Amino acid sequence: MLLMLLTCALTNAQDRPNILWIVSEDNTTLLGSYGDKFATTPNLDRFATESIRYKNAFSTAPVCAPSRNTLITGMYPPSLGTEHMRSVYPSPDFVKFFPKYLREVGYYTTNNAKKDYNTTDQTDAWDESSNTATYKNRKAGQPFFAVFNLNVSHESSLHEPVATLHHDPEKVPLPPYHPATPELKHDWAQYYDKLEEMDRQFGKLLKELQDEGLAENTIVFYYADNGGVLARSKRFMYESGLHVPLIIHLPPKYAHLAKQPLGSVSDRLVTFLDFAPTVLSLVDIKVPDYMQGAAFLGKQQKPEAQYAYGFRGRMDERIDMSRSVRDKRFRYIRNYLPNKIYGQYLEYLWRAPSVKSWEDAYKSGKLNAIQSKFWEPKPAEELFDIEADPHNIHNLAGDPQYKSVLERLRKANDQWLRSYKDVGFIPEAILYEISKTTPLYDYARSGKYDLEKVIKTADMASSRNAVHTEKLIEGLADKDPIIRYWSATGLTILNVVSGKEALQKALKDPEPAVRIAAAEALYVTRADKQAAIITLTNALKTDNPYARLQALNILELAGKDAKPALPEAERIAGQKADMFDYDIRAAKVLVERYGGQK
Repeated sequence: MLLMLLTCALTNAQDRPNILWIVSEDNTTLLGSYGDKFATTPNLDRFATESIRYKNAFSTAPVCAPSRNTLITGMYPPSLGTEHMRSVYPSPDFVKFFPKYLREVGYYTTNNAKKDYNTTDQTDAWDESSNTATYKNRKAGQPFFAVFNLNVSHESSLHEPVATLHHDPEKVPLPPYHPATPELKHDWAQYYDKLEEMDRQFGKLLKELQDEGLAENTIVFYYADNGGVLARSKRFMYESGLHVPLIIHLPPKYAHLAKQPLGSVSDRLVTFLDFAPTVLSLVDIKVPDYMQGAAFLGKQQKPEAQYAYGFRGRMDERIDMSRSVRDKRFRYIRNYLPNKIYGQYLEYLWRAPSVKSWEDAYKSGKLNAIQSKFWEPKPAEELFDIEADPHNIHNLAGDPQYKSVLERLRKANDQWLRSYKDVGFIPEAILYEISKTTPLYDYARSGKYDLEKVIKTADMASSRNAVHTEKLIEGLADKDPIIRYWSATGLTILNVVSGKEALQKALKDPEPAVRIAAAEALYVTRADKQAAIITLTNALKTDNPYARLQALNILELAGKDAKPALPEAERIAGQKADMFDYDIRAAKVLVERYGGQK
């Protein structure tokens, strides 16, 4: 019986298209077909003339792992608890990596080779997943879904300067937020070289498809996994971090699955939420109800969404939190930790020579206001007119002329947070403990998560409005530790000496995340720096890695005052680390910076 079912599935699958995904890493729309005259991308430019080019395509996060979580699940990571960079919080049982649905109807699925799905892996999604995986290993006549990841444009490609460049550093177009340091000009030119090589690799994969005689039966997607790659793009909530190229080719026999002709440009808003439903729609598999995106090709196309939503959580060893809403003209950003500067030190990001050169220029007072902004605290809200300001440097949130736009997009953000029960407001030290017993998606729907109250408290905390001071002090005694965390964080953001006694009492809170947040407030406001450092030092002894990381983030800002914590930081730094041990990475930074100070 099983053999009969498999044979039937394979027979039916033979009438379905192949799907090829070619994914480049860490690049926004710096391609000739998107109007970049400095770029050298002839293969992609030619491909665009024979395909549909999407001008409004966006990753959900400005970094790879959370965005890839969106791609593989068809769900919004803040609803799953998978928003933080390189975490392995489990998804609920009903969520399948979408290639499984293709395998069930007879597809051969291959991934070459990056996964990085930011949740517990589902290895049975693929027939092959390796550096040698290829659709060529399928059975005769078997359709395929194949992914090829082009790593050449990844940010690591800038960690070592190359001596010879194809693109002239003296002619490279710099965005207005970057000063013209030699290192920035060189890194930009080197990046354009890497994009040129990425284009060559893309062309090679396309030719291989044609040489195999498969082009007429294969729908080809080209896109980037997030924006990038120089500082203020990847990891940041601007167009440079979230706007991605998307070009899709449908051969003539499948052209009816699109509503517009090849060679055209679509202005439809598309996000990574829509990719899994779209692939299932193209191969005529019913889109599961739990998927949160909408198919934009195939038999199950849905109307265009009004907005594209984005998010940022912890990036590597630095904690931050933002949400974004984009329509076809404006981008709105809500920063929930506006006290944190944009340019928090990230060991991996700083490996590019350009970043330190930019930081050094700021410390030397050589930058204008636009170039300096990256090194300063954030406003609670940002609003940009993309048509007039493609680099997102003029914040219109305080401009009365844009009040109605601001209110509309603010409301859209608020509704989105609530509709998908955003668990990103739970501090990660608490998330980590919950996830040991309950998928975070399920927890948000268990009745234990008072999202409405949490969002209201987080809004007060991040608003920078002193009128909320008393409410925040009251919140330190709330029964919900998430409310207590945001109340303490709000007092840090306000940076006013209020609620000292309540904060000192919170240093004994049963939740480490609350104790650490209270310590931050007492340190920043100078209300009780000594007690704050003692609490932060003790937090390094906990067995919760994200409580340790939270404390290390604050100690790093404390500079030489962090000296009492250095022995514990050295102990953590001496442990063997893998790519998920960001507390170890943060401890190493703290020790390297302040360990030798007297």
